[in-house]
Amino acid sequence: MVVTVLVQEPTNRFNRFVYRLWTRSPRWTAPALVLVCFFGGVAYTVAAQPTGTDAFESPTCLVKLTTGFDCPGCGGTRAFWYLMHGNLPAAARSHLMAVFAAPFLVYMYIAWTAGLVFRTKRVPMLRLSPLAISIFLAAWGVFSILRNLPWAPFTWFFV
Repeated sequence: MVVTVLVQEPTNRFNRFVYRLWTRSPRWTAPALVLVCFFGGVAYTVAAQPTGTDAFESPTCLVKLTTGFDCPGCGGTRAFWYLMHGNLPAAARSHLMAVFAAPFLVYMYIAWTAGLVFRTKRVPMLRLSPLAISIFLAAWGVFSILRNLPWAPFTWFFV
């Protein structure tokens, strides 16, 4: 299968520079930059130690600080902290949807990197249909609403 990419030639100096940089960069640049960003998140999580704080201490969740409600991402940093330390139940308690999505995201990164860098088909790509993505986003939306309900069993989702 041949994929043709049509790219319009940039018009200004900065765009030409970025385009030239993009066309001359090695294949491993994009996966390496994603990895750099990931390790930046790891460094932030280690430095912030989010398990000893709540939403009203630094680092704060602006939605929880201003409205008192848990936002769709509240608890994600704590869940990541617990995942880094191998505590799966505590990670799920902090943010169930992030823990569910984490292995899929890791696998998708590995398959993408292997296919791009090594040009191998030994790691098959995970192809998510628009329906699967829609179901996940809908479940995340329902989770975001349920975690703000003040009665049992939904109080288990409080961050």
